[in-house]
This record gives sequence, C-alpha cells and structure tokens, in this order.
Amino acid sequence: MSNSVFHNRAAILSAQFLQLDELLGEVLPANPFYSRKLGGAGVNADTLRSLDEFRQRVPFTTKDELSADQVANPPYGSDLTYPVYTYTRCHQTTGTKGKPLRWLDDARSWNWMLDNWEVVHRTAGTSHADTVFFAFSFGPFLGFWTAFESALRLGCLCLPGGGMNSIARLRAILDQAVTVLCCTPSYALHLAEVARREGISLRYSKVHTLCVAGEPGGSILATRHRLEELWPGARVHDHHGLTETGPVTFECPERPCVLHVNESAYITEVIDPATAAPVERGQMGELVLTTLGRRGSPLLRYRTGDLVRPSPNPAPGAHCACGRYDLALEGGILGRVDDMLVVRGVNVFPSAIEEVLRQIGGVAEYRVRVNRSQPLVELAVEVEPDAGCLDTPGLVRRVERALESALTLRVPVKAAAPGSLPRFEMKAARWVEE
Repeated sequence: MSNSVFHNRAAILSAQFLQLDELLGEVLPANPFYSRKLGGAGVNADTLRSLDEFRQRVPFTTKDELSADQVANPPYGSDLTYPVYTYTRCHQTTGTKGKPLRWLDDARSWNWMLDNWEVVHRTAGTSHADTVFFAFSFGPFLGFWTAFESALRLGCLCLPGGGMNSIARLRAILDQAVTVLCCTPSYALHLAEVARREGISLRYSKVHTLCVAGEPGGSILATRHRLEELWPGARVHDHHGLTETGPVTFECPERPCVLHVNESAYITEVIDPATAAPVERGQMGELVLTTLGRRGSPLLRYRTGDLVRPSPNPAPGAHCACGRYDLALEGGILGRVDDMLVVRGVNVFPSAIEEVLRQIGGVAEYRVRVNRSQPLVELAVEVEPDAGCLDTPGLVRRVERALESALTLRVPVKAAAPGSLPRFEMKAARWVEE
C-alpha cells in the first residue's frame, strides 16, 4: 500500500480504515501495552466503526508513556505484539530529550518501512542507475539503516561512509562519481566548507540529489539555496521520520519546502499542543501519527512533538501540483514543541534563526546561547565568518539588524574565531543552555 498514489481523499481515508481494522484485530489480543491502554478506555477491535470514532475514543500515546513502560518492563517495554524471539532488528532514538527509547522490529514491519523509504527515494528521482553515498557513521538510529537498505532494494550502488573523516568522504564522492548524497543539511554544508578549505572543487561532483533529513534545514528556503550554491548541479530533497514511526514524509516534487505525509502508511492528525484539539488547515500544530503497517511494535495516535502547518484546505476534488492528495506540510517540520522559546513575549523557533543567518550569507557556522537565569529568557548569537568574509564587524551588524527585523527582538551578536564552533555529522546542537 505504501507506494500507492490515491485518486482522491475519500480513497485515502477508506484505505486507512481498512488497514486500521486489520491492525487492531491483530494487535489488541496480543500486545500488552495497547491491550491495557485501550481496554482501560473501553475500546476493542470491534467497537470502532470509523476513523472519526478512532480519533474520539482512542487515547493519545506519548513518548513519556513509552519511556515509563520500558523502565517498568525492561529492556524493550511491552509494546510488542509478538514474542521477543521473533524480532530481528533493534534500534533506538537519539535521546536528545531524555533517555533513548529502544525499538524492535520483526521482518514484516522492517519490510514495511523499507517500502516507505522507497517512496522517499523514488520521489527524489533516485533509481537503480544511481550511486548513493551515506555520509554518517552507522549507529543504532533507525534512519541510517532503512535509507541504506531501501536504496539496495532499488538496485543502487550503495557506499557506506562510516569510519571516514570528511576529506575521505569527499574523495570517495568525487572518485566514485556519487550521484546521490544522504546526510543532514548541516553536514552537507560542512562538507562543502571542508572542500573549499582543502582546495577540492565540487564543480566536478556528479551529485545531482542531496537527500537530507534530521533537521528543519532542508525545508528552509535560504538553507536550500545555500546548499545548492555549494553543490553545483544538485537539488535538495527533504524528508523526515522518527525511530518510533519509521519514514513518514517525502518532499513534493513540484513544490520545494513542502513535505507530503505518506498517508497510505500513516493516519495523520494535527492538534493544538496545549489543548489537543484538532487545528484548522493552514494553522500550526503538533503532528500525531498512527503507524498502519508496523504491527510488531505499533503506535496509535502518537504525539510526535513535531510542529507542522498543513496546507490550507484545497477546493473540493483539488490535488497538489504534483497530483497527490496526501496531506501537505508547508515548510516541512517547523520545529519541536519543546524547542520553542518565548523571549520577551515573542515566540522564537530555531528554524527562524537559521533562516535569517542563511539569508545573510557569510556565516560558516553559528551558535545560540540561551540564558534562563533571569526572570525573562535571553538569547545571544555567535557567528563564525566564512573564509570569504572580509568585514567581520560588518557581518555582526548585518546579523543583528536582520534578527531584529525578523523577530522584532534585539539579539546581541558577536563573532567567533574561525574554526572555533563545532561542526555536526548528526543532528546539529547549535542551541546551548547557560
């Protein structure tokens, strides 16, 4: 089902309910976590007759709840539909907001996720003719492995970049005529910075697709433009997913900075993070997902913590410019519910700071310091000028003016010495608490 392109919204909803019915029929008798949870809510597989009823009667699942369950039922928790010996994969979350969650998959669930990742590859234009380089150290995080194995299934020549420094990765990309580069937006920027420092010209690169994820940067227009300038001839293709859910979205082929949810694989809701009420199309809210094919370790109405803005309701029968009816998210993943800061009455998201800095140009790297020691939260920004910057004080002034214009806040900015700020292969950690 995950490769289907539906012909209208009604077809999507009908297919979702059929899959949900099958999912609940298999999960509820056997899965201790959801048998307890839904039993306490008076829900069983026979009592839900529509998606609306599912949303009304089935309670949300939260990460804190899953974490507590794994503490109470070590090492994997009780969200397991089958005996542990039937599972073949174990991955875990990054743990950036608490203790990592471990997640098990059986062979059928794993193949479902590879199906979903193939949608990401195919909509990016990747085919069996491509050579794909994976510029990260393979660890316990799900996205590395699903991206790699789904590209193998497509027949691509797949080059793992684990255990290599940035110069070695650049040499491999050029020497082996890599056509697709998979990494975070920050690391693609860093590779280009290293190339310039080492005198390696990316004009000779065959890379035509930068397949990025892990940060909002892929759907920030200024960051995309910068990446495409640094990697001549390449197009950025954004997507996102979670270890708990698998690969969720893919970039619209016709509208940059818009992600489609793969609704053949996920029931999607967008809610107000404070009230949990559904938000109107065009309004920002928290993404809630139900995994329709991951039956070995399912999630029902999972509050992801990701902030998104669904495209406004189209006219009846209308579809996206790419021909799809799947939910479209303007600007991709806008941030995290717990990342938003209120600074002197202004809501500030990390993506807003990044957009300003990438538009300015001349910034190789940056860091945002958050001071909570006073009654009001304060921000300060450090910018590291790139190698071509000839007027560092002027750059600092331009950044200060641009931040004040975009945020209606005065944010102090200072210059950092060249090479002094950290670079990131994984998700960038540019915001630090003082």
